[in-house]
Amino acid sequence: MSERNVEAVQAVYEGWGEGDFSASLDLLDPEVVFVMPPDLPDSGTYRGLEELAGYMRGFLEPWAHIAIGAEEIFDGGDTVVAAVRQHGTGSEFGVETELRYFQIWSFSGPRVVRLENTRDRTKALGAAGLSA
Repeated sequence: MSERNVEAVQAVYEGWGEGDFSASLDLLDPEVVFVMPPDLPDSGTYRGLEELAGYMRGFLEPWAHIAIGAEEIFDGGDTVVAAVRQHGTGSEFGVETELRYFQIWSFSGPRVVRLENTRDRTKALGAAGLSA
C-alpha cells in the first residue's frame, strides 16, 4: 500500500505543479480533515470536502499564477510526507512569492483522511514515524 500512496501523492503534485488543483479530489475522503497551523496563512481546521473547497477558493483567488510542487517525498506507509515548494505571482501587483513547508498526507486505505501543513521538518517526519 505504501508505494501506491507515494505514487498517488506524487501524481497530485504533478497536477498542482501545472496549476491543476483538482488533482487531489479523487484521493480525498469525503470527511477529510485539513489542518493549517497558526504560522501559515488562513490557519484553522477544515472538515470535509465542502470546507476544503471553500478554503481552496479563498487560497487561489489572489493569484495570477501559483504552483505547488514536492521537492522530496518521504514514505511512512500510511503517512506520506512531502517537502513542498509553493511559488506564485499575485494578481493585483504581480509580486512573486515563494514558501517552503511540509505536507503530511494520512491515508486510510486508498483515501486521504487528513492533510496537515507544517513548517517543522521534525514534526512532519515524526508524524510518519520517520526521523529527521
